[in-house]
Amino acid sequence: MARVYVSSVINADAASVWARIRDFNALAKWHPRIRDSRIEDALPADKIGCIRSIHLQSGDMIREQLVAMSDYDLFYSYAMLEGPMPLTDYMATLRLTPVTDGARTFGEWSAEFSCDPANEADLTNTIGSSVFQGGFDALKRHFGG
Repeated sequence: MARVYVSSVINADAASVWARIRDFNALAKWHPRIRDSRIEDALPADKIGCIRSIHLQSGDMIREQLVAMSDYDLFYSYAMLEGPMPLTDYMATLRLTPVTDGARTFGEWSAEFSCDPANEADLTNTIGSSVFQGGFDALKRHFGG
């Protein structure tokens, strides 16, 4: 099983960052690699089990299902159902933790998945740098960090 873990500090309080990322359908509003997103079957974007269909800027489509969310613990987890990458059993979690020394947020984004060992290094690097760190960098720019 391949694993990816990226963490970052965002110069904004956790409640503000959570307000920006909480909507499972809002990825296109804050992540630069996402062109558009919609929740299938007109379900609420915070309903466990809802599926978001997203289009990347490249035109590729990904379908992901919300499997857990907590406003108290500031996280959501999701599974990738379909996508262009050669992987299976993809499960990811995006989690925020308040930094008590100042109005900052510690963000963690992690994933586990199965893939051909020959593709593992490339996939973990792409997901870690382009997807996870790219998202954190966009949040830091948004909040002035």
